[in-house]
Amino acid sequence: MALLSNPSFQLQPAPERQALATNYITDFDFLSQYLPDTYEKEFERYGNRSVASFLRMVGAEMPTNSDLIKWAEQGRLHAKYVEVGALAIGAGQNTQVFTINDTLTGQIAVRDGQTIMVSWNSGAGSNKAIVSNTDYALGTFQANYYEVGGSAAATTGVGSSDVTIMIYGSEFGKGTSGMAQSLEAEDEIFDNKPIIIKDKYAVSGSDMAQIGWVEVTTENGASGYLWYLKSEHETRLRFEDYLETAMIEAVPMENVFNAAVADGSEGVFHAVEQRGNIFGGGNPTTLAEFDSIIQRLDKQGSIEENVLFVNRQFSFDIDDMLAAQNSYGAGGTSYGLFDNDEQMALNLGFSGFRRGYDFYKTDWKYLNDPTMRGGLPSGAVNGLLVPAGSTTVYDQVLGKNAKRPFLHVRYRASETEDRRYKTWITGSAGGAQTSDLDAMEVHFLSERAVCTLGANNFVIFED
Repeated sequence: MALLSNPSFQLQPAPERQALATNYITDFDFLSQYLPDTYEKEFERYGNRSVASFLRMVGAEMPTNSDLIKWAEQGRLHAKYVEVGALAIGAGQNTQVFTINDTLTGQIAVRDGQTIMVSWNSGAGSNKAIVSNTDYALGTFQANYYEVGGSAAATTGVGSSDVTIMIYGSEFGKGTSGMAQSLEAEDEIFDNKPIIIKDKYAVSGSDMAQIGWVEVTTENGASGYLWYLKSEHETRLRFEDYLETAMIEAVPMENVFNAAVADGSEGVFHAVEQRGNIFGGGNPTTLAEFDSIIQRLDKQGSIEENVLFVNRQFSFDIDDMLAAQNSYGAGGTSYGLFDNDEQMALNLGFSGFRRGYDFYKTDWKYLNDPTMRGGLPSGAVNGLLVPAGSTTVYDQVLGKNAKRPFLHVRYRASETEDRRYKTWITGSAGGAQTSDLDAMEVHFLSERAVCTLGANNFVIFED
C-alpha cells in the first residue's frame, strides 16, 4: 500500500497579480428557479498556513543603528598543533626539531620551558618532552624527550604533518628566570549586515466598494464580505513569514557580477554551513550516529541543553531509534514510559532524550510545508540542532557585556526611525489621502539581520 500521487496537495499559489474576478464564484444561473444552498464561510482546508515561529521560539529581537553588526567570539584557551613536521632522525634519539605547519594568524604559541605531548600521526606512539631553542621566525622548536628510549618513531625525511603537539604545562629549574615570552588573547571577529525586506498590497477604490458573497477568514482573525480584506491580511501574513524565512535562508552576495543588485546577508543556514557542523547523507537513525554528533559537540562548546528542530521524517527516525532501545520496541507495543495497555492510546513518540546532553525534539513546520522547504528535490534540510540558553557578548549599543541568545535578530532603529516592522497606506481610497491614485496601497518594510553566535555549537542535517 502507498499513497497515490493523484490527487495530491495543491501547490498553485492563491495570491496572484491579476484581476480579482477569478477569486469570485460567478457561475450562478439566475434564470433557474432553484436556489443553491451555499456555504458562505471559507473552509480552512490547509489549517494555519503560516510557517513563522522558529526565531520567536529560540531568539530575541533588539535594535541596531548601524549598517554593520560585529561581534567577537572567544578563541580556544589551549594550544594544539596537528600539522607538525619532524626533522629526519632515527628512532630512540634524545632530542628532535619540529616545525609547525598549521595555519597561523601570528607566531606559534610554543615557548621554551613548556612541556608537550608528541603524538605521532602514523600511530607509532607518543612521547613527552620539554621545549627549548624556539625560533619564532621559522616556527621551529626543539623537543627534549623525557623517556629513556627517546623518540617513539623514526623519520626518513622532513614531513609536513608527522606529529600532533599538545601543550600540557611547563617546568623550570631552581633559581632560574621566568617564562621568556607571553601570549596574547585572540578573538575571532564576525559580522553581518541587515537587509531591507519589502512587500505591498494594492486595491482599487472601486473593488473596495464591491461586496462578495463569501465570508473570508484569515489566520490573524480578519473576517467579513469584502474580498480585499482577505488579500491585504494574507499579504501581511506572508510578509511576516518572510521576515523569518529571509533570516533563515539569506546568503551573502558573492557573485561580483550581481553585486549591484543586492548585498545579501548571512542567514542561519549559511552561518551553520560555514562555521558550524554538518551531518550529511540522510538522518542519524542509530545511537552510534548520534554518538558521533555528541562527540563533536564535546569538541565545541559542550552546551548542556539542545533543541532539535526537525521535519516529520527525521522526527519519526528519532522515535524509532529510541523505541528500539526497549526490548519490546520492535513490536511497537511499548513506547514512552513502557507501560501502555489496551485501554489507553498507544504513545509512539518521544519529546526528547538524554545521552551525554539533553536533546529536546520539536517539529518545524517550515521544513514540512510543501510550498517552502518540504519536499525539495535537492538541497533539502532535514533538521537543525540549536543550543539552548544564551551567551555573553559585548553590545556596542549598550557599551557593555550583555546576555544574548545564540540566535537573535537585530533590526534598524534610532530615536527617530524604527524599521522593525513598518506599514503605511498611500492613495486616495480606504481612508488614505496622500495622492490622486484611485486605490489603496498598503506598504510593508523591515530592515533586519540575524546574528548566529557560536555557530560551532549548531548542527545542520542535510541530504
